[in-house]
Amino acid sequence: MTRALPAVPLGEDGQPLFVLPDELAIDTDVARRVIADFIRSQLRQAGFERVVLGLSGGIDSGLVAHLVADAIGPERLHCVLMPHRTSSPASRADAETVVAGLGCSSEIVEISPMVDGFFGFDARPGAAGPEGLEATPLRRGNFGARMRMSVLYDRSVTWGGLVVGTGNKTESLIGYTTLYGDSASAFNPIGDLYKSQVRQLAAAMGVPDGVITKAPSADLWPGQTDEEEAGFSYPELDRLLYWRIDRRRNVDELAAMGFEIAFIARVERLVAASEFKRQMPPVAKLGPRTAGVDYLYPRRRPGSART
Repeated sequence: MTRALPAVPLGEDGQPLFVLPDELAIDTDVARRVIADFIRSQLRQAGFERVVLGLSGGIDSGLVAHLVADAIGPERLHCVLMPHRTSSPASRADAETVVAGLGCSSEIVEISPMVDGFFGFDARPGAAGPEGLEATPLRRGNFGARMRMSVLYDRSVTWGGLVVGTGNKTESLIGYTTLYGDSASAFNPIGDLYKSQVRQLAAAMGVPDGVITKAPSADLWPGQTDEEEAGFSYPELDRLLYWRIDRRRNVDELAAMGFEIAFIARVERLVAASEFKRQMPPVAKLGPRTAGVDYLYPRRRPGSART
């Protein structure tokens, strides 16, 4: 029997909310149950009952907020909105819409003083000295991402919650993440979902249509969008990654499927060059048992109870 493909929901204009390649369609009911069990088990293993989430107003963090609230209840979720002075006001508005819809607690932490304190602002040098005033938007954006994660881990202490990740599989595979910034977390519920699948699950979970349909952006500088910066669309990229990574098709097979050789080569380079972002730092092994190598235990073990 052929599995029936789920229909893409329609917007108010009667058009599909997003493009969902056939091969990437998932059973959202199953995904929802698996992820809910995952969230609860990760909290149980780490000895936590609550979650801290950096809510950007984008679809990835919006979906994770809904998944966490669904798994453990919105009263145990705390969302932190961390705008910079160059952030889009629409991003904050979308994040506030998600918070209001879920009924979870939230706060706003402005990161501009942190970033400006290092790089400087308005011709006044910061901790980085005069050179910092010439920092590129990308350099400032990566620093801002790391400041946001510093805030979340501080709030992990004051809220008593585990920091949840919001990175998807597409971004992880091509390295479109900031190491020790948005890629850092205690656990990640959507790390095995391609961006197209994030959109599908977000629609099923009730994430607002405006969040689902807007152009994905890391909001690192004014007007920045992921697809314009990268030069390809997520559905196109997701299809290639699915067939190359999940289904192990070689370059010749991918070309026969209609993918351009230059596109295949570029994505191959991105995946290979970002491998270091997907692994823990290597350790020079000297002893018989090395932490993280052959000394491995679950997060929760006898004697590890938090006090």
